[in-house]
Amino acid sequence: MTDIKELLLSRIRDVEDYPEQGVMFKDITPLLADPAAFTALTDALAEIAERTGATKVVGLEARGFILGAPVAVRAGLGFIPVRKAGKLPGATLRQSYELEYGSAEIEVHAEDLGADDRILIVDDVLATGGTAEAAIQLIHRAGAEVAGVAVLMELGFLGGRGRLEPALRGAPLEALLQV
Repeated sequence: MTDIKELLLSRIRDVEDYPEQGVMFKDITPLLADPAAFTALTDALAEIAERTGATKVVGLEARGFILGAPVAVRAGLGFIPVRKAGKLPGATLRQSYELEYGSAEIEVHAEDLGADDRILIVDDVLATGGTAEAAIQLIHRAGAEVAGVAVLMELGFLGGRGRLEPALRGAPLEALLQV
């Protein structure tokens, strides 16, 4: 596991003062551009999906789509996008949540989740946990079970893990990298 962590870390670029002054942004585009690193990441997340007994993968807009879709394919599972409000046609479930700077809403197609589903939520970064917590609430409202949350990296200093643990109801939260 040390080798994969080193590989992934070596492909994440720090961008100072983005998107605003004082923020150190973790840019994963170099990782995505490297087929060996992207494959290693996909394999590691697919292994989590298999270990947790997931039946479907939920990807959170937008980078969760980039990571979650190949994980679902690799694990032989369905993929469900959780989108910003107003982006999905048809019947949806909607959940609002608070951000550091306001509020937002996400949606999922109501018919894509059912009582027999165990869902692995995949995203690139766990920061404050607001989006992931809203996705967990959507999954529970749809009657499905959360198998776990898997992220490329966790920004531990922002406290997202503590926010998510009660909502996870004992399901695991796995971060490949701690930043």
